[in-house]
Amino acid sequence: MTSDTPHLAPYASDPAKSRGRRHAEPPAPTRNAFQRDRDRIVHSTAFRRLVYKTQVFLNHEGDLFRTRLTHSLEVAQLGRSIARSLGLNEDLVEAIALAHDLGHTPFGHAGQDALHECMAEHGGFEHNLQSLAVVDELEERYPEWNGLNLCFETREGILKHCSRRHAEIIEAREPGGVARRFIDGTQPSLEAQLANLADAIAYNAHDIDDGVRSGLLTLAQMREVPLFARYHDEALAEHPQLAGRRLLFEAIRRMLSQQVYDVIDATQAMLRQYQPADADAARRCPPLLRFSDPMRDASRDLKRFLFANLYRHPQVMETTNRGKQVIRELFEAYLARPAEMPAAYAQAAQRERAIADYIAGMTDRFAIREHERLTGRRLFER
Repeated sequence: MTSDTPHLAPYASDPAKSRGRRHAEPPAPTRNAFQRDRDRIVHSTAFRRLVYKTQVFLNHEGDLFRTRLTHSLEVAQLGRSIARSLGLNEDLVEAIALAHDLGHTPFGHAGQDALHECMAEHGGFEHNLQSLAVVDELEERYPEWNGLNLCFETREGILKHCSRRHAEIIEAREPGGVARRFIDGTQPSLEAQLANLADAIAYNAHDIDDGVRSGLLTLAQMREVPLFARYHDEALAEHPQLAGRRLLFEAIRRMLSQQVYDVIDATQAMLRQYQPADADAARRCPPLLRFSDPMRDASRDLKRFLFANLYRHPQVMETTNRGKQVIRELFEAYLARPAEMPAAYAQAAQRERAIADYIAGMTDRFAIREHERLTGRRLFER
């Protein structure tokens, strides 16, 4: 197999030095380990389901709003662009970005919150843990083992957050594995840090676009946010004729570009300061992928604005509350009548966890149909 890693910086993750897979496999003749992970993710059932999973707006509310799938693609694009400038491994960043939401429930964060409430006495529910469960166990594609059998580095990046309690459970069954860093206080790979930051950048940008497209936000409102106002006004100064969607797109494009440049500059400064000799040395440093302090503060202000004016908008809350109701009532129905689920879930020893796995894997529209089938009530218009 030819190597495509000479361009990597010393602190980047090298697929030839991967910590390997849980089940040993011979290498692929034409792809390195991280490329192989990316391809497995793209071909997975869970990845295809993301096209009908809510980001902010439910799928039936409009064809052009972001879904979990388009969000993941945008994160991957931003991540690869930044990785290339920093000498990091683009394939690993892309694999993590494409997989980071595989465990997300229907109906966005509202669905996750509802399922967590249902599972409160059974270990709770958290979509990062669920994403890891999807790639480790729930995908059924191979004859000899469950899951996708991804590399340590990809799995490490997928497990973005983890409580101490859950980390200790994972550590007990996988000593020194992907949860160890939550116990010893080290960091994930720089590629994992980058995928996490690209996720935040993508969120802010596309939620502005979708918020204005939906009519729940206006350009006038967005100009109350200094980060957006700066690039809106710059665009108008250069193109006085701009208006409407072209003006919105140009402002977002400039904002995205500047955030990317800011991350590159701020991270390069951190790399010069700490000079990690290799990928493992980078794990022992403080987080190195970062915004500058002014951009971090401006990004937080934007997130707070979106939370107050978009995510908590009465129209969004109305639909997400109905989504929560669907999740709760599905959980109750399956608990009372497990035979309504496929046999593999109905016969599982840990019934509540099996129900959570089944519901989490649903698309929005399948969950709505199942809810109507089991309750006789329709909470969403078709």
